[in-house]
Amino acid sequence: MKLYDTLLAPNPRRVRWFMAEKGIEDIEVITLNLMQGEQRTPEYVAKAGLPLVPSLELDDGTVIGESVAICRYLESRYPQPNLFGRTPEEIGVIEMWTRRAELMVAHPMMIGVRHTHPAMAALEQQNQAVGEHSRDSALKALKFFDRRLEGRDWIAAERITIADILAFIGLDFARMIKVRPPEDLPNVVRWHAAMSARPAAKAGMPQAT
Repeated sequence: MKLYDTLLAPNPRRVRWFMAEKGIEDIEVITLNLMQGEQRTPEYVAKAGLPLVPSLELDDGTVIGESVAICRYLESRYPQPNLFGRTPEEIGVIEMWTRRAELMVAHPMMIGVRHTHPAMAALEQQNQAVGEHSRDSALKALKFFDRRLEGRDWIAAERITIADILAFIGLDFARMIKVRPPEDLPNVVRWHAAMSARPAAKAGMPQAT
């Protein structure tokens, strides 16, 4: 299998984190340079369908795009440790919180960065108002997650799951626009520190020079 990846974007980082949690090391990783437009080459688009990363090319030539879809496939191939749910009830709860993490925190934070960070102008037709509104929406949603994390270590289950990975990476990406977990949300701050301390948090991250 081949994973088409890039180091600076949040969605590919989800897959790298997921692979690190599971100890998956037998997938070839091909790193694309988004700023140089390597995701837009005819060869890659013909393979992936869209000029987006990540994508996972299977041994039979099938290509799976979208980070959560890739993680679901990897969960079926590498079932332990479980990150999507063991029982029907747990699967349902984790799916619910994964959607909330995506729609309420990760996606709006990513839109906030893409529309307000100067470096993103090379990739995005920026709209400052859209970016600021999206950022503020995600910050507001963190209050809901802070209540969820009262007395809990993780968002969706008694262990880390895909919901935690999505929420954390979306929030962590916002460091680019100097967004940090608000100090008046102690449960989010505690959870964020625990996620930051995991070895997978450093998986495939660019090294400081």
